[in-house]
Amino acid sequence: MKLIVSTVTCFLLQSVTSFGVDRLSSRTSLSLKMSTMTIPPGSGMSSNIVSDELDVPDAITAEHPLRVVVAGAGIGGLALANDLCKKAKEEGLPIQVTVLEQTSEFRRFGGPIQLASNALEAMKTIDKDVYANIMEKFTFTGDKTNGIKDGKRTEWYAKFDLASPAERRNMPYTGVIDRSDLQQIQLNALPSGTVRTGDKVVEYEKVKSKDERSRLVKVRTKSGKEMYADVLIGADGIWSEVRATMRGSAARGEESGATYSGYTVYAGELHYDSPDHGEVGYKVYIGPNQYFVITDIGQGRYQWYAFLARPPNSAETEPKPNGSSAYLQGIFDGWSEEIHSILRVTKEEEIEQRDLYDRPPSVFQPWTDGHVALLGDGVHAMMPNLGQGGCQAIEDALVVSQELRRATKRSQLNDALRHYQTRRLIRSAAVQGLSRFASDIIIRGFDTPAKVTRDEDGKLVFENFNYAGIVTRMMQPILPLFFTVQFNFLYAGWKNEELIDVEAAAGFLLIGGLFVLALL
Repeated sequence: MKLIVSTVTCFLLQSVTSFGVDRLSSRTSLSLKMSTMTIPPGSGMSSNIVSDELDVPDAITAEHPLRVVVAGAGIGGLALANDLCKKAKEEGLPIQVTVLEQTSEFRRFGGPIQLASNALEAMKTIDKDVYANIMEKFTFTGDKTNGIKDGKRTEWYAKFDLASPAERRNMPYTGVIDRSDLQQIQLNALPSGTVRTGDKVVEYEKVKSKDERSRLVKVRTKSGKEMYADVLIGADGIWSEVRATMRGSAARGEESGATYSGYTVYAGELHYDSPDHGEVGYKVYIGPNQYFVITDIGQGRYQWYAFLARPPNSAETEPKPNGSSAYLQGIFDGWSEEIHSILRVTKEEEIEQRDLYDRPPSVFQPWTDGHVALLGDGVHAMMPNLGQGGCQAIEDALVVSQELRRATKRSQLNDALRHYQTRRLIRSAAVQGLSRFASDIIIRGFDTPAKVTRDEDGKLVFENFNYAGIVTRMMQPILPLFFTVQFNFLYAGWKNEELIDVEAAAGFLLIGGLFVLALL
């Protein structure tokens, strides 16, 4: 009778979260929704998290199972653990998974996270029960009106069709779920005793088995503990210690490879009586050098974001004597009353500010190092504009699990992880690029659209007829086409079976050419 080993231990090596995604950093603490989450029984640090056996054969067997250590219990790390554990049980695979969690206890924190149709399909593939539990707490936005508004005139500028690309593929609509609810659902799906807390991975070393025929990974934690694994997955966020060891760089700061995006974001979350409740999912208000977002997050709650072009650490250097709400009302003076209406009723304790960091696509940087691989923000942190940070981490998790489960020998693990990189590299880089493009063009490219009106005497009035205003107006008919290509690309490729999405590439080239023409 086969011995199925599927013990998972959880470790959050820096849960770096941002508003809506699992990847951004700040010097301010996130204090929204702080309450203790339930950890499945049997958690806590122990000395036998994973077998320290060095004398292992090449073959992966019940007696010598595949030992996978995951650094990080964010959305991606837990999705990977869930898939490996569930498939190990269902398929009788000898897999032992250990997820290490830095904090001594999980706490409810943060606000909602967007799960787009592609991530929901991946999650359904990983675990239908987890998907069903997510749906119970989910708020759909993709079936509602979504788009861009003129930030000063409050007119719709362009609308996103999120529904049609999903409906054509029989996929669930995009929506949001509270981050802590999602994490609790994922934790509950793991076998009892799977979560281990109170330590974090700080480095690793590649070693060989006693007979020198199998490659192993020696994992070192902050507490000084060491453990041996066949595979180490760095799902430990934008300031990844696993990535730092892999690339011989610092984990944090400029030397880490992460770059400040040039933008800071204020976010508020509150109960709000919106006049378009139930009709609109989210609205992006555009204007010169900044933009504002309002999104429905369910049960009468709304979240808003104010994206501003600022130097880093502006939270500490920019004075706000009357608080953040009054400050933002001044910054958005002359903008839509819809913005000011929600700002006026937002309490100071409901507002957070955070600087946004991302990474350039890791096209020429390693994702893997022997039996070590990176996942999620550790390798492709991205701006929050597409709401794809957590979604792409879930796609990573599915692909990593698929590749590892195909291996029957330890000597196959190098190729398995390299194949994971090959399958995910171009798609994740494209999503990173689209996310940064969306930030840059909205803040640096868009302005109040030029418009011709008539005054009370019937005379023509040319509003905002400057270069940026005219270009913004010229791009208006192009954007719906761009959104169509973008969402079809995101929704069609979630299985990561094709190296390049030729149809999407052709579409982006065509729309990109139209953008260039509009800018000339």
